[in-house]
Amino acid sequence: MATAYERFNLHATPEKFYIEACDDGANDVLVIDRVSTEMTLAGIKDIPPSGVTRPICGIMGTVRLVAGMYLIVITRKRKVGDLFGHTVWKALEFDVISYKKTILHLTDFQMQDNKAFLSMLRNVLNTDGFYFCTDYDLTHTQQRLSNTSPDFQEMSLLERADQRFMWNGNLLREITAQPELHKFAFPVIHGFIVMNPCCINGKVFEWILISRRSCFRAGVRYYVRGIDSEGHAANFVETEQIVQYNNARVSFVQTRGSMPFFWSQRPNLKYKPKPQISTDTNHMDGFRRHFESQVLIYGKQVILNLVNQKGSELPLEQAFAKMVNGMENGLIKYIAFDFHKECSKMRWHRLQILVDAVSDMQEEFGYFMVSSDGKVMSEQSGTFRSNCMDCLDRTNVIQSLLARRSLQSQLQRMGVLHVGQKIEEQADFEKIYKNAWADNANACAKQYAGTGALKTDFTRTGKRTHWGLVMDGWNSMIRYYKNNFSDGFRQDSIDLFLGNYTVDETDGLTPLHMQKDWKFLLLPVIMVVAFSMCIICLLMAGDTWTETLAYVLFWGMASALTAAVIVVNGREFVDAPKLVQKEKMD
Repeated sequence: MATAYERFNLHATPEKFYIEACDDGANDVLVIDRVSTEMTLAGIKDIPPSGVTRPICGIMGTVRLVAGMYLIVITRKRKVGDLFGHTVWKALEFDVISYKKTILHLTDFQMQDNKAFLSMLRNVLNTDGFYFCTDYDLTHTQQRLSNTSPDFQEMSLLERADQRFMWNGNLLREITAQPELHKFAFPVIHGFIVMNPCCINGKVFEWILISRRSCFRAGVRYYVRGIDSEGHAANFVETEQIVQYNNARVSFVQTRGSMPFFWSQRPNLKYKPKPQISTDTNHMDGFRRHFESQVLIYGKQVILNLVNQKGSELPLEQAFAKMVNGMENGLIKYIAFDFHKECSKMRWHRLQILVDAVSDMQEEFGYFMVSSDGKVMSEQSGTFRSNCMDCLDRTNVIQSLLARRSLQSQLQRMGVLHVGQKIEEQADFEKIYKNAWADNANACAKQYAGTGALKTDFTRTGKRTHWGLVMDGWNSMIRYYKNNFSDGFRQDSIDLFLGNYTVDETDGLTPLHMQKDWKFLLLPVIMVVAFSMCIICLLMAGDTWTETLAYVLFWGMASALTAAVIVVNGREFVDAPKLVQKEKMD
């Protein structure tokens, strides 16, 4: 299999960047002209001695901003573990380096915009969860890799990567277009990876969990819901559980993704904005595209819809069920399970109802297995596609239970567990397993919703606790604030990073300069002043109680009326994205 270089030195001169491959026996140097932006291949002898040199861990890619081109490099990494002898790294720190030596040629407005775009890039880069491997393809599952041709095996990592999960694909366009440069770059996935050596009955095995977050229809909670016209679902994540023991390995794959039709849930200052199903769109086209691609990639589909079957979530559940029935596809099965109703009043043991209901289907789907001598023993013929509203908290709980059931069968078949032994009885492994799935939930939640996951006390301990409820309340408050007052910026950051929005240096004012109506800027000020006056009147009583009451009532009514106007016009006060077309966000 083709590999990429692992170690680099960056030599910077005023005219060029020289990126030297430092692997044993390597003599290649990637030269980037800082004026023409041209990329060429050279040798070590071409590096001038005058350059400023520093080590880097890899190239994330390049991006054009108002000030011109920028080079994004990985400056610090940490080893996660070894996957079948291949080192997996987590990217920890990055640097964004301008091709231009100065930005004095920019106007004040352009400097402000360039600074804003740089902060957007750093916002994405500082979001935890970027992983890479220089000699192994992290973007594919074990089963997909086993079903490839010799030609595929000879492709570079950039050519063979699953584009759904290659988060630096847009940034590497220029390098990808020149095959001779492919060894200088590698795909970077976003999500979560944990690799744990475990021991049961004295038998040591490697237990691995990999979640790959799709970069198609990527974004943040509320601003990205449903699907796009290509059938890509919001917050789509492929999660693969792998066990490696005595050179044999098994893999079990699940997916999660937003309900795959056209719906939205724009923030409007309310705690839970009402979901809206589009009434002027042909849902079936995108819906069909989504599931046809899922069947093609993963086989049979069992949809586990965990949303409430009452209130504002009910119409979504009904629409989902209706569309599955309308497809009349025998490879797709739909199961609705009202998670909150079934588990109300701390009755979390009732989740077993769903696990038992799908047990026969899970047996039928099986899992991918390769024996110690490299022979494929079995393949996974279908996947469970789980979702709730966000595809985070409820979804992760169910996925961890299904993965455990598959793992029980796998470890018995591999001879790690004795007949009759249960995973639940292995205290040391149980702790590792539960904590890893809870960490997976937190990672996915922070990337989409901005906070850690809810319900992780159940995932970590197997039971719901009062302290867990308190922490869920705290996280819910933080989510509310971020979803209303900072997620527009986060959405813009992701769209810029992934190339959904491109900066044109020749343009005048960017969309960042859109101004809100002055009335909406003034209302919060009026409300704060009125409320403050109300408090002052209470603290500094007038000559008579009737005079004090009159003042308090006047300022109290003024603050209440202003607050009511703000709530009614809630969408005008939230932090909305600026870099995408309005019709895309509605």
